[in-house]
Amino acid sequence: MRQVALISGFLLLPTAWLIAVSGMGMIGHMGAHMIAVAVAAPLIAYGLAGTRADPAVRWPSVVAPMAMMLIEFATVWLWHAPAARAAADASLLVRALEQLSFGLAGLLLWSSVLKAPARASGIGALLLTSMHMTLLGVLIGLAPRTLYSGAHGATHGLDPLTDQQLGGVIMLLVGAAAYFLGGLALLASLLRHRPVSAA
Repeated sequence: MRQVALISGFLLLPTAWLIAVSGMGMIGHMGAHMIAVAVAAPLIAYGLAGTRADPAVRWPSVVAPMAMMLIEFATVWLWHAPAARAAADASLLVRALEQLSFGLAGLLLWSSVLKAPARASGIGALLLTSMHMTLLGVLIGLAPRTLYSGAHGATHGLDPLTDQQLGGVIMLLVGAAAYFLGGLALLASLLRHRPVSAA
């Protein structure tokens, strides 16, 4: 199971990159980010969990859930600032750095929350991440005007505002949902393994 997850996660990374450079506007941009941070990253983290390559095993005092949640929060919000988006749209090198930072931030967060002793704080970290992803998705999706210029023009027959709004919906459906469901799965796991006290 872990090998399948690891291989699947690594296969999704080039798929995300191809979508990122495909010129599909905000829909493609957001799809690429969500594949990297909310789909490929948890699969890779699950595949590496408990091994020497697991970041939470290699650097246990650094790769902690709340700290990694803050890194992931900063990564997501900073790259969605209009100036950062414009820089990524204008340069393949900056776009590659953007996509790499999403993948790494996601891997570090998911690795930290899958570490057994950190399950309780991991639940909190995933639920907080779900909340900030929801907020950003709503801000992008409900904005009354286009927030980003440049490469996010009319694509696939959509005007720029509709393209941006659908990008926000993708963040809500994929990003917020993945972290929320991950938090619920960790909670279920924690409750399953909770020792029952004697009556």
